[in-house]
Amino acid sequence: MAKGSATRDAIIGEALSQAVRIGLEGITVGGLASSMNLSKSGLFAHFKSKEALQLAVVEEAIARFGRSVVEPALKTNSPGARLDRLFLGYLDWIRGNKQADGCLFITAIQEFDDQPGAIRDRLVESQQGWRRQLASTARETIKAGEMPAKDDVDLFVFELVGIALAYQHACKLFQDRRARATVEKAFARLKAQA
Repeated sequence: MAKGSATRDAIIGEALSQAVRIGLEGITVGGLASSMNLSKSGLFAHFKSKEALQLAVVEEAIARFGRSVVEPALKTNSPGARLDRLFLGYLDWIRGNKQADGCLFITAIQEFDDQPGAIRDRLVESQQGWRRQLASTARETIKAGEMPAKDDVDLFVFELVGIALAYQHACKLFQDRRARATVEKAFARLKAQA
């Protein structure tokens, strides 16, 4: 990997880490450059605008989500196990790990939900894709007889995402140690409902 490419990747990684904590709008070129030991002009050599940097951060979050949540789930043979892996991986993503303190999407959606433009458009596209993935997997799970039939799979997905967001509040805002057990119980109940 060329030095310029490695520097660009490092900038995106640091910006993603910061954005999860302070939001995409909270990232400043000066602050990011300082944390990376770069000059502002050095940072701008990689990104011609703050929006270009923000879009790169969103793209990196989407790629990481795919690698850590979607790809491992797709390796399972059973649709029911795939649905479980997708949802439990989503919870792990929300909780965060050593690479990220949590879910950029939750933060960025709050920031950009009412701001038209490229960032909002990309967030909408990514979240619609995530919901389509969940719906497709739910339909496969039902077809395989691994989950009771649902009258409305889109409603099931809506409730699934709602449960995950409730988990985010419980574990992040309330620091509820029972949050994971509670959300897994809610997930099992939702799957069992006909």
